[in-house]
Amino acid sequence: MKSIRYVILAATISSSACSAMKVAVTGTTGRLGRQAIQLLSSNGVQIRCLLRHPIDASVSASIEKDATSSQVASYLANLPGVSMVEGDATDAASCRELVQGCDACLALHGPYMPPPIQSLFRLLPESDPKHSRSVNYLAVQNLIDAVKDSKTCKRIVRVTGKGEAPTQFFTVLINMLGNMAKAWNYEGEQLLRTSGVDYTIVRPGMMGKDDIPTDKVMALADNGQDLPVTAVTHAQIAGLCVNCLDYPNAARSTLTAMNVEAGTGEDSYAPLLAKVKYDTKEFPKSLLSEHKKAARNGAAILAAFMTVFLSGAVGIVKLVGGVVMGLTSQQS
Repeated sequence: MKSIRYVILAATISSSACSAMKVAVTGTTGRLGRQAIQLLSSNGVQIRCLLRHPIDASVSASIEKDATSSQVASYLANLPGVSMVEGDATDAASCRELVQGCDACLALHGPYMPPPIQSLFRLLPESDPKHSRSVNYLAVQNLIDAVKDSKTCKRIVRVTGKGEAPTQFFTVLINMLGNMAKAWNYEGEQLLRTSGVDYTIVRPGMMGKDDIPTDKVMALADNGQDLPVTAVTHAQIAGLCVNCLDYPNAARSTLTAMNVEAGTGEDSYAPLLAKVKYDTKEFPKSLLSEHKKAARNGAAILAAFMTVFLSGAVGIVKLVGGVVMGLTSQQS
């Protein structure tokens, strides 16, 4: 069942050019991917969706927030214009199969959230398909190669995040707890910028909240410029990704998408996208070493804090134990 928020957003999408396209999508069952697929389908677009597992006919189709990946896949597979391609973005052959006959690709996949201990102690090898390097970097290269080999696919829209400040607190935290997700996202961006393929990189705010103001709140900055970080909805960013396909001027651009105070922004991304210009900024070629250094320093600070905390806790336990023993001796 479509949400009211989704229906309102869908009504604002221009589909004049987009409806004639065939679009490939990765991150099919994620919160962002499912919104984009529903939106594309409702506008009459043919969609090829990458799916890591086959459709399970035994599960009930659902698009609710608490639905499993299999339930979401079943729901999406029954939408008009949707076809599923079994595979993984970390597999080059899967990506080539996915983009066949498509005009554009929405790269909406992202890594899973690992157990904190696994990431802090780097227990997952970078070569593992679940690692952020595989998902945010190698998968992007796979899509670039697939698009270059394709005779039809000319555009990649990739959702990443702010990652040009390796020492920023939340960047360090996400890198520490997410297998260097921010670091590899930026390296993946650079693959796109140097690929020769038309790209649109979308750096959204904090996605997750749905109960936020929606009246004239949308804002965009191009050329990789910053905006104050705010909450945005998955529906908004899905709409932006789809909208980008209608705007050739948004090719080879890096967009920051945030919300502003109600009444000071726009109701849709259309007027904002119309003003977008291609990237002219000189982005750092790589920030991987800076990201890794900041994460190591963060981990060292965390370890020192935990050592002090545990030492203090042990001291308190000993003190309390001594007092109890003293009182027990007096009573004897």
